[in-house]
Amino acid sequence: MTKKITFLDKMFWVTESKANPKHVASLQILEIPDGAPADYAEQLFAELQSHTEALVPFNCRVSSFLGYPIRLKPIKQIDMNYHVQMHVIDNINDKPEMHKFVATLHETLLDRDKPLWQYHLIKDKANQCFAIYVKVHHMCGDGATLVRLFQKGYSDQACSADFVPVWAADVTRSVRKKVNVFKQILTGLWGLFVTLIDLSWILIRLFLKLIRVNQNYMPIPFSGTKTMLTGQVEKGRVISTLQIDFKRVKTLGKRLRASANEIMLCAFDIGVHRFLKDYGQTFEKALYTNMPINLRKPGETTAGNKIAIVPVELAHGENDPYLRLRQIIENHRIVKRAARVSHPASFSYYTLLIQSFSTLFEALHISDWFRPIANILVSNMPGPANTLYFKDAKLLANYPISTMTPGGGVNITMITYNDIAQIGLVCCDRKITSLEPMAQYFQEAFDMLEECVDNPSLSVEDIGEKVLDIHKTIVDDDVYEAH
Repeated sequence: MTKKITFLDKMFWVTESKANPKHVASLQILEIPDGAPADYAEQLFAELQSHTEALVPFNCRVSSFLGYPIRLKPIKQIDMNYHVQMHVIDNINDKPEMHKFVATLHETLLDRDKPLWQYHLIKDKANQCFAIYVKVHHMCGDGATLVRLFQKGYSDQACSADFVPVWAADVTRSVRKKVNVFKQILTGLWGLFVTLIDLSWILIRLFLKLIRVNQNYMPIPFSGTKTMLTGQVEKGRVISTLQIDFKRVKTLGKRLRASANEIMLCAFDIGVHRFLKDYGQTFEKALYTNMPINLRKPGETTAGNKIAIVPVELAHGENDPYLRLRQIIENHRIVKRAARVSHPASFSYYTLLIQSFSTLFEALHISDWFRPIANILVSNMPGPANTLYFKDAKLLANYPISTMTPGGGVNITMITYNDIAQIGLVCCDRKITSLEPMAQYFQEAFDMLEECVDNPSLSVEDIGEKVLDIHKTIVDDDVYEAH
């Protein structure tokens, strides 16, 4: 059995380098069951390694020609010593040290001669919890696809006897209806024609904005702000994580007439500005975010990647957090309106077009010469709304950790789990050694947005006045005590 790879999927393989691997990951914190033996983690590790029979796509390696990927081809035997590994660290609840360890796992390439996934079990000698760091190549799917796929390995209640890890689970795929080949070709050609016409209109509208004829349109590519975090992506990563009660986010969104995504964009924008201020960088003009747009139709569950990524201008010139939010809402909705009136595939081609230039700059090591497309990439995905179990271990937290985009910046990914927003940050470590302060600033910025509804005197200049508590546990106690 073989699996075809779409053109967009292939681009994650073609553009990958040692300095910029194209896998995505999650850091999961799990609770060891009460009464479990002292060697619970070791027994789980042995059990996972015993599941040597994997199914598509976990048993497939990339078949390529002259470095260009053709399809995913099943192999006869997988190397479980490579795909499932175990590590021991001093203290899982030492959040900064845990992040440093996971960053070393995240910065290395997946072996291209093997199926493109790994499970890393992480334990210590003192706590009643352990961690699993999972990474899988981005060509296997976008966030929505991978969330659906890996959720198959979890259950709504603790179980032991019938546990099967996700790579060995039978994921039944829907059978495609047979179509008339001639009709399919004509439909494809017509779709391509419509897409190219629509892409031309996108480029014309951007040109009109460039010459200041049509200002009310999407940002012009490569008009992002240069900062110490942007530029050439090199090997080495720093990561951090945080949690925010998503019920608070939704409640605040209703009060401020904003979407949850816009609330979080504002908090991230304020936090990044405050982080850069620590390094002496202040900006009077806006920073930019790359916004992934899901191109699937409602209810569509196709595999692979089906997204577009376009820049969105953030806020500037206002210290009032509420006024900054209103700027972001308007700028965000300009891009959403542009997406609604365009053919979905044209946005995908537009993404490929601008990202190809960015990738070329990275390959030539000249990214520092150009402005970035954006300063941060923010993506969010709905996750499971109820508590899940990995075998009989309760899943306490699930932090997504993404890849780096060409041109650098910070990649911020959020997934909801059990009404908690789980947020993962990743950045190149070229000029910084930690993202812990940025995570703290995000939390402070969100708290300030809540308070500014009733206190208009608040200013974003006040962010960072709190003493950083960098030794919080990897599962933030204040969040889980409240639930």
